[in-house]
Amino acid sequence: MPEAKHYHFDVKMTCEGCSNSIKRVLTRLEPEVSKFEVSLEKQTVDVFTHLPFETVLAKIKKTGKEVKNAQIV
Repeated sequence: MPEAKHYHFDVKMTCEGCSNSIKRVLTRLEPEVSKFEVSLEKQTVDVFTHLPFETVLAKIKKTGKEVKNAQIV
């Protein structure tokens, strides 16, 4: 199996509820998402997955949070 891709997102999160809603949608993508890190303090989301970039971006946007920057690392 090819190595998981690393996607990095700068997401506007104002509270624990914001970060938890992102964690919830990413958890639903398991096992395709092998690992993810959501940092409320840094306002970042890092996702390691075999899913297409657009799929993960769309899921994060569905939470209603503003994605300021998104990149494939």
